[in-house]
Amino acid sequence: MDNLLDITTKTRELYVKFLTEIPIEKLVEIPAGFNNNIWWNAAHVAVTQQLLVYKLSGLEPHLSEAFINAYRKGSVPDTNYIPTQEEVDRLKASLIELIARTKADMGLGVFKAYQPYLTSAGVTLNNVTDAMTFNLVHEGMHIGSILALKKALGI
Repeated sequence: MDNLLDITTKTRELYVKFLTEIPIEKLVEIPAGFNNNIWWNAAHVAVTQQLLVYKLSGLEPHLSEAFINAYRKGSVPDTNYIPTQEEVDRLKASLIELIARTKADMGLGVFKAYQPYLTSAGVTLNNVTDAMTFNLVHEGMHIGSILALKKALGI
């Protein structure tokens, strides 16, 4: 599991790089043919990991309920919302800290139960290891979405 979490941290570093290098106005722009933006994709992966790992383990996620509701599966970007630099910095920190927290919690043995979950990809998650494995695939898909968005935005 440590290797899986280390790989996830490396993936999260790519998200941080996107959030650092792309101007805020481009983070929230939705180009023609797309239904979300770079900001939504980055926030969505943070939320999804917390729901797959913590919520399905019967534990409280480490993100606010409002943030979770804004970026969970099935949500759409608020086209009037532009994050502040402080909010961008907070998401960048959270992307890394949430995985570090998960790794620490694994070591503490807090994940004792898990509610099996059938993903929209048809994969059944039966435990936290399944959840983190699927989460890494999910995060890779959203990196692909961000790369497509960057290309469409000319950045």
